[in-house]
Amino acid sequence: MLAEAIGLRASGNREEARDLLVPLSERFPDDAEIAYQTAWVHDTLGLEAEALPYYLRAIQQPGLSDDDRRGALLGLGSTYRVLGRYEEAVASLRDASAEYPDDGALKTFLAMALYNTDQSHEAMGILLHLLATTSQDPDITAYSPAIEHYAKDLDETV
Repeated sequence: MLAEAIGLRASGNREEARDLLVPLSERFPDDAEIAYQTAWVHDTLGLEAEALPYYLRAIQQPGLSDDDRRGALLGLGSTYRVLGRYEEAVASLRDASAEYPDDGALKTFLAMALYNTDQSHEAMGILLHLLATTSQDPDITAYSPAIEHYAKDLDETV
């Protein structure tokens, strides 16, 4: 039934997927994968407040693959941010970024949450570093050393 629900969500039948996942999650409350999929489907429906407890359950239980754990942590932080719970978003996305330091999506969502908490300086630093280290654009790569330098301190002058 889980595979069917995932297939429904992936094919755009999110309400039908939710109709399968909610009772499945109630039946198996300790199953991290079911909780993650239930959170995800709520998120895709714009039901972030309903997604939140499922994300929390998913990350607190063992059993998620590494990719699904990353997704659940990103979903949790993003959901906190969308709900206006900015400090919790920053805290959860900082922790997730520390756990997965090479994940650019986590860093991007952390930067957005930092912006929401008036920490624009740090947010810009994260985004500039990410841009300098991941861009394939030759116009960016030509200036990567300078971008990296200023990512550390945008206020630096000579």
